[in-house]
Amino acid sequence: MAITKQYLKAKPLCKVTFAVPAKDAEKVAVAGEFNNWQETELKKQKNGVFKLAVNLPIETSYAFRYVVDGEWTNDQEADRSQWSDFAAAENSIIDL
Repeated sequence: MAITKQYLKAKPLCKVTFAVPAKDAEKVAVAGEFNNWQETELKKQKNGVFKLAVNLPIETSYAFRYVVDGEWTNDQEADRSQWSDFAAAENSIIDL
């Protein structure tokens, strides 16, 4: 899994691209604080990597997790992880 960040010069935003290599998966989504924990589907590329790009406000952090074919999972390459009492699990964190 990978996350790329591209800070926009004209706006206080960062273009964040989530990429999940899962060629055998049917559906990959991301859910987090930036989308009210609603599953947002990533688009499958020809090489089997699922991708989604979103613009997020900078100078904040967001908790998130992936849902791969119904299974919740974290991004091992996230900036850090943090325990969530609500989910009773670790969440991935992205710092912008």
